[in-house]
Amino acid sequence: MRMNDSFNKILLWIGGVLFTFLIALIGYGLAFIPGFNRLGQMSCAIILAIAYRQIFGYPRQIQAGIQFSSKVLLRLAIVLYGLKLNIGLVLSQGLGLLLQDAIIIMSVIIVMMLLAKRLKAETSLSLLLAIGTGVCGAAAIAAASPILKSKDEDTALGVGIIALVGTIFAIIYTVVRPFLPISPLHYGIWSGVSLHELAHVVLAAAPAGQDPLAIALLAKLGRVFLLIPLCFILMFWMNKNQMSVSATSKSKISFPWFLIGFIIMSIIGSYILGVYIPVSPTFNATMTQLTTFTLTMAMTGLGLNVNLHDALTKAFRPLLAMTFTSILLSIATYFFNY
Repeated sequence: MRMNDSFNKILLWIGGVLFTFLIALIGYGLAFIPGFNRLGQMSCAIILAIAYRQIFGYPRQIQAGIQFSSKVLLRLAIVLYGLKLNIGLVLSQGLGLLLQDAIIIMSVIIVMMLLAKRLKAETSLSLLLAIGTGVCGAAAIAAASPILKSKDEDTALGVGIIALVGTIFAIIYTVVRPFLPISPLHYGIWSGVSLHELAHVVLAAAPAGQDPLAIALLAKLGRVFLLIPLCFILMFWMNKNQMSVSATSKSKISFPWFLIGFIIMSIIGSYILGVYIPVSPTFNATMTQLTTFTLTMAMTGLGLNVNLHDALTKAFRPLLAMTFTSILLSIATYFFNY
């Protein structure tokens, strides 16, 4: 009898993982359709997951598999994301941009949280959006949320909002670019230091040419690089806050071991693959697709936790604060790099 129970649990766990895989796959397919391609597969999958939750409710029978996707696969995706970071390129050619990126990240988080306080926005979601806006979008939110002990609902909302707003900003950049009195190179830097995700940077900078795109990605990779120290700062801050809340409390934030994996994969991608081990463009493209799809499965699991009515009430003010912050970031970095 116990064996049958264990077997059923395994089947339900597999069912949960496959369920997130199926929704992620549908989201991947939708991303090829004009209009939906602006959102990307991750946003499409989150929208589908949230819609499913509102119509059919949360599928509790397969909860274990869904939680595996939203927690374990989330950390795996962050580890794989490390391959996108070329440490050598950032350190050798982008030290000036790295300093600018550090100032931008600190400024964005401070301004965003001040606006959130002013607007009386929900603090947890606002902080996730501030980190996503300042660093590298969904990947930054996914990396920071376990350290901040954010609710799954807040993480999913943060990723959905950052993808939507970032896409809108990237499209606006491409529209206004021909009318701006700025060189293609400076336009690339501006895109890299101000837009939310790597995909948004590519969307905005690619029409300007290969050189602007290259410098845009370099500027953006500097912000990705700074995700590592930021996460350790957040961990220290969370531990300090917990200790100050209660002198008798001994609970601490668990060490984010997935960040070690992120660093290791960054080192492998920067100094081993392509240097000592030949890799083809096909391999790089495949790893990028695998990383994005793994993160999409994780976000699908998180999206199933979203109660849309509560989310809309909670998200409006953080969204407002993030929009104002993003506008200020675009204006400030434009004139700074002009």
